[in-house]
Amino acid sequence: MPEALPLLAQQRVFSGGQRHYELVKAMLPEHHTWITIKGSMVALFEQYQQAGATVVVFASGDPLFYGMVQTIYKYAPAATLQVFSHFSSIQRLCTKIAQPYEKIYHTSVHGRSWKELDAALIKGHSLIAVLTDVTRCPQAIAARMLQYNFHHYEMVVGEDLDGQNESISSGTITEMATRSFYPLSCVLLKQVSPEKQPGMGIADQQFEGLPGRPNMITKRSIRLASLSQLQLHTTATFWDIGFCTGSVAIEAKRMYGALEVYAFEVREECAAIMQRNMEQLSAPGIEVIMGDFYEQDHAAIPAPDAVFIGGHGNRLDTLVQIINQYISIGGRIVLNAVQASSREQFIASAANARWELQPEEVLQVNEHNPITILTAIKIR
Repeated sequence: MPEALPLLAQQRVFSGGQRHYELVKAMLPEHHTWITIKGSMVALFEQYQQAGATVVVFASGDPLFYGMVQTIYKYAPAATLQVFSHFSSIQRLCTKIAQPYEKIYHTSVHGRSWKELDAALIKGHSLIAVLTDVTRCPQAIAARMLQYNFHHYEMVVGEDLDGQNESISSGTITEMATRSFYPLSCVLLKQVSPEKQPGMGIADQQFEGLPGRPNMITKRSIRLASLSQLQLHTTATFWDIGFCTGSVAIEAKRMYGALEVYAFEVREECAAIMQRNMEQLSAPGIEVIMGDFYEQDHAAIPAPDAVFIGGHGNRLDTLVQIINQYISIGGRIVLNAVQASSREQFIASAANARWELQPEEVLQVNEHNPITILTAIKIR
């Protein structure tokens, strides 16, 4: 930026990637120190601290857009910043294709998980921008979208924008999954047909069930009532214990795309069923944990704010004790009881854990047995 050039002669410590150094070293004062940004951020900021002087950091594009400024605030929250911003890569791509960008939903998978993109796709945003990296590249994004049944977008890819190898291409998700792209690229997803994903209240028949056991599913009416009791709009992390076909976990993920969902199941045959249901019903990002819940390393799993008990293996009191160790204060727990004994056991176990029981709901779907929806809140 022209207004930043006079400052360069006044400073002696500079930092950025090796690529940035090759671009700017001719403009730097003769006796300067360059700190290359690579590896551990903790070590990098220790170098900044040891420099004992103002550090001028070079970054590509807009450092306020998924950029270095956020990193500085994370590792040096007391730092005083002066920012000279430029256009982001998404702005440059939109400029080059004459695409208005006020309605774009911005995401990044650059050095990150799929979480932001998954949530945007589940929400069904009509325009989604994605910053990529070498691993989560445009073809990998397209492959994931195909896997989880997000076919109703086209993809525009900007490669090495404003560089010597600049290229802009577009195509269907299927086409883009077969191509290779330059490592420095960004993606714009444009919805080209009406959304095909299910809305709230997925029909029971849309789930693949256990062979020969069609009733082994939390029915839609019960499912929605249970999820409403869990108050997931205030929740960051949700555990579904005993997911079976995955109806509760998938419904929760479809309703709240940014929700961290951990689904547990002991029956091995349910793993493949769950995966197929996630793909068909466009619910990426659910963490499936197979095996005996009681033998899991619960401390290694993010603590829940809400728990649905879909199965307990006749060890409900032990399950309540485990949940009580990890669930946050104010967290909600829901159990659907078919038998009176399950209801009585949950009430007794909740009382021992000093959970606050909420008013019960009793629902019956068609000719099936009445279900008592039991809700408790951890209050201390």
